[in-house]
Formats: sequence, C-alpha cells, structure tokens
Amino acid sequence: MLEVDWAFFGELCRALALRVAREYQPEIVLGIAKAGVIPGVVVASILQCEFASMAVTRRDEDSPPVLISGPPASIRGRRILVVDETCESGSTMRLALSEVRGMQPSEVRSAVSFKTGEYTPDFHAFETDNFIILPWDREIIQNGEIIVRPDYASRL
Repeated sequence: MLEVDWAFFGELCRALALRVAREYQPEIVLGIAKAGVIPGVVVASILQCEFASMAVTRRDEDSPPVLISGPPASIRGRRILVVDETCESGSTMRLALSEVRGMQPSEVRSAVSFKTGEYTPDFHAFETDNFIILPWDREIIQNGEIIVRPDYASRL
C-alpha cells in the first residue's frame, strides 16, 4: 500500500509538469474527472496553460469506462495534454484519448501521476504496483462525521 499525503502529491505534480515541459508544450490540460482533475489543474497551473475537464466513470471495478461528458469544443486545433491520476489497464485513458482525437486537436499526449499497470502513457510521475490511497480519497463523511473510508480502513 502507498498512502499519499498532500506534500507528496504536490511533489508528484511538480515532477509530472517538469517531465511534460521538457518534451511538450500543451495549450490545454484536460483532466479526466474525478481524480484526474486534481493533478490536471495543478499541472496546468505550473505549466501556465488553460485547464478543462471531461468525465469518465465506471459502474464498478469490473465494468468498462463510460463517457459522462466529453471534452470541450475549445480543444479543436490545439495541443492537448490528457491527465488522469492513475493508469492501470489504460481503458479509461484510451476512451478519453479517442474522444479527444475525435475533436481534431493539433496534437494530443497523455499523462498520469501514477503508472500502476501495463498501459504506458506518454508521461508519468511515479510507477508502482502498490494499492494507492490518495489524500482526497482517504476520508469520507458518514452520518455527519469524517471517517476513514470503510474500504480503506482494513488496509491502513
């Protein structure tokens, strides 16, 4: 298990932005909601470029990803960096990239904070096989109280 705190998350975003900047100058960073929006907006801020989002979800872990809301029309003809938090099988990123390419950007690349499986995005900050607990996922509100997520409690 890898428990990520906010300071480590910030360092990962800085590392990811540096890796991207060395090879690519996106005009728009496009975060995949929900978890990819958080590193996406930080990377966009560091790179001083526009930020937008799209939403992809799964009904459960074994279901294929489903597009909820696509990329904005403003990506047409521009250099796009698609960002998600983690990437294991690549099915979410492949769906997002397909939707982005359908909007005819001038160029598109992919980036994740954590590469956790076989799929290799263009850029990643950290590679691990560990189960990752992100700082914004660790706790939830239940009955008006903040508690450790029950599905994470046994791992901590």
